[in-house]
Amino acid sequence: MKEIVELNILQFSLVYLLLLIVLFIMKKSKINQTKLLLLASLRMTVQLVLAGLILTYIFGNPHPAFVIFYIIMMIGYSIRRVLMKNKNINKNFKIAVALSMGLAGIIVLAFFVMAVVGENIFNPQYTIPLAGMIIGNAMTGMTLGLKTFTENIEKQRIKIDTLLNLGVTPKKILLPYVNNALETALLPTLNNMLGMGIVSLPGMMTGQILSGTLPTTAIMYQIAIMIAICTAVCLTVFCSLNFGYKTLYNKRNQFIF
Repeated sequence: MKEIVELNILQFSLVYLLLLIVLFIMKKSKINQTKLLLLASLRMTVQLVLAGLILTYIFGNPHPAFVIFYIIMMIGYSIRRVLMKNKNINKNFKIAVALSMGLAGIIVLAFFVMAVVGENIFNPQYTIPLAGMIIGNAMTGMTLGLKTFTENIEKQRIKIDTLLNLGVTPKKILLPYVNNALETALLPTLNNMLGMGIVSLPGMMTGQILSGTLPTTAIMYQIAIMIAICTAVCLTVFCSLNFGYKTLYNKRNQFIF
């Protein structure tokens, strides 16, 4: 197979011309988000360039402390993003979310790197990129699941109060909302899995093929990482909501939203 074509600065810069198409369509459609598009593009570029420089240094100077620090930073940022999108949940619910995201992400990541790939967990070449995919998707799923759960409860407050007055326990009232939120959180990942290989060639597989990896090897990695992502999303949302919803009522079965 041919070696990957390295992009020079001029070639790379040409891709930003595509944003002119987006800006033209937004203007024609009277979508007033020009500043957001430019800010998002700039911020993405700066963040990825910095990440690239940091990873280049870490890969050149591998040390367990660097890997641990980077993963903690990823988990911390993802927890912060989820909680910022769901500010109304109580302190104990937030703790449940944080612990579930951290533990589920680390467990799935450790299993994938050590058992599936067969590498040392402190190998930055494998651990850091895989952590990004697993934790990033868990963050997205958690944000969607928690948002669905809290919004549905707010919309159904009258129904919930009525059921409680009729003697139905909070557990029986809230569990259907938990299950619905989990289903909502899983659907994007499941739909993504359904379309892979037919509708899309996913990023990890495309990147490996471009770098010269055999397509068969890239396919196995992609299948494995998608199953790991699905597990991480499911485990994170399930644990967060199943521990979190219990913080919404006290021992006397009174709701404390």
